Amino acid sequence: MIVLKVTAEAQSLVWDGDDLVDVVGGGRRWGPDGVEHPAPVNHGFPFDRSVVSPSGRYSVVYAERGTKALLLDGDRLVRELNRSYYQADVFDYPVALGALQDGREVLVHCPEEYNVLEIEDAESGERLTLGERHPKDVFHSRLAVSPGGTHLLSAGWLWHPHGVVEVFDLAGALTDPAVLDGHGVLPEEPGIVAEVASACWLDGDRLAVATGGESLDGAETPALGQGQLGVWSLSAQGWVHRSKVDFSIGTLIARGETVVSLYGHPRLIDVTTGAVVAEWPTVEVPRRDGSYGVTHIPTPVVALHPDGIRLAVAQPDSIAIITLPGREESRLPLPG
Repeated sequence: MIVLKVTAEAQSLVWDGDDLVDVVGGGRRWGPDGVEHPAPVNHGFPFDRSVVSPSGRYSVVYAERGTKALLLDGDRLVRELNRSYYQADVFDYPVALGALQDGREVLVHCPEEYNVLEIEDAESGERLTLGERHPKDVFHSRLAVSPGGTHLLSAGWLWHPHGVVEVFDLAGALTDPAVLDGHGVLPEEPGIVAEVASACWLDGDRLAVATGGESLDGAETPALGQGQLGVWSLSAQGWVHRSKVDFSIGTLIARGETVVSLYGHPRLIDVTTGAVVAEWPTVEVPRRDGSYGVTHIPTPVVALHPDGIRLAVAQPDSIAIITLPGREESRLPLPG
């Protein structure tokens, strides 16, 4: 493991080649030699998290439990973003950047209402979801566009409170925006009978879903139950894997046939069996489940390199770079 020293805790991390960049920190970066280079920009607002587009061109910096955000093209401000004030202090800002099937990079967010998803062209700001809407009462959060740009994932919550996951057909939504107001493409049977803690895309067809310890009354298998990690296939319309786990999974990051689990410390989990392939107890991350609730426990700040080998994890006074097993070893030199 490589440890990079920082002058202040990183609020976001993204790989730019072999450099690490803190977009929230104004573009502060660390090279392969471990030297920190100062930020060229000061955003002048207490943003604390970010998302980056597939090409790396666009990014959004936002206040995770606030209402303000900025869309950036590199270091250039494209426009300011907002979300509804309603319950904004108790759930994560709903925003994603992705690429549609035709290659257009889009912004997905909830600019007016907490329960109304909108899709905009990132470059022009043109809204692509114009039309009559009939939203249901759901708090969208932790949005993610699938690889290939066919579907949109929302891992939000209902007013029980209870964490849920929904998946929407993007092509259908561009023709009829009300598609985003329905229940999406995930059928109720064999659905999920426990609270969703997190979810992520594994590829363009499969998503991984982690559940917590609470379930709905009257639950029966073969649905995804309490304390499980499941893999749902859109094409098969069913669970292709369901595994019981005896620990909280927390935030998920996809990595081939494994996922990085972030709760307390990073773990690498086999999605087919639920087995822990490797873990790093000395690297601390927040104990955070779900997209809503406690305000004093933030989402972990991590970045998986496109090579699938290097995982950067923000620490209070450093950045830990973990070499994940199962692929060719990292060639990143030790700093200094």
